[in-house]
Amino acid sequence: MDLSHLRKEYAAHGIDRQELLENPLAQFKAWFEQAKTAGVVEPNAMVLSTNGLDGVPSSRTVLLKAADERGFSFFTNYSSKKGSEIAANPSAALLFPWFSLERQIHITGSLIKTSDEESVAYFAKRPHGSQLGALASDQSDIVADRKVLEARLEVLKAKYPEGQVPKPPHWGGYRLVPTRFEFWQGRTNRLHDRLQFTLKGGVWEIVRLAP
Repeated sequence: MDLSHLRKEYAAHGIDRQELLENPLAQFKAWFEQAKTAGVVEPNAMVLSTNGLDGVPSSRTVLLKAADERGFSFFTNYSSKKGSEIAANPSAALLFPWFSLERQIHITGSLIKTSDEESVAYFAKRPHGSQLGALASDQSDIVADRKVLEARLEVLKAKYPEGQVPKPPHWGGYRLVPTRFEFWQGRTNRLHDRLQFTLKGGVWEIVRLAP
């Protein structure tokens, strides 16, 4: 496959340092609201990158469920591949790829588990099918075929009517506590805007990076 001819010129916006908010969380929220208003499909979809147990980086898409001064939260199976990687090395990165806006946000930091109370509260808000799915799937384990999963689901449907599904002990939330943000905006001639926030001594230092 020769893809050298695939090229798009970015010219929608720019990032003016004087217009950039001094707090990266506030800047993230501002861009997130713009992404929602612009109709970006699932603007809370983010690529989570962790450090593989074999030393090879590992990435997958998860959904952001909360963002506040404590960090960026998502929920998953603690016994999954990503859960094992996080337990061994909590350093991780998030990427929000908002292609239609010619924007990306990169966030790096360390992952910690949310409280069990937070996990129980969020699990109760999930659709009934999603609750059952969390019980039916031993995430990242090998299964013979899809019929195995569907059979488990049917058993659980009979066992747990809607509104009565308990949170599995192996399921819960993680919160990424950020130490670095990068706000990326595509520009003409590949001279993209890259503004980086780095936490130093409790203060966010802002610099512009060459593209």
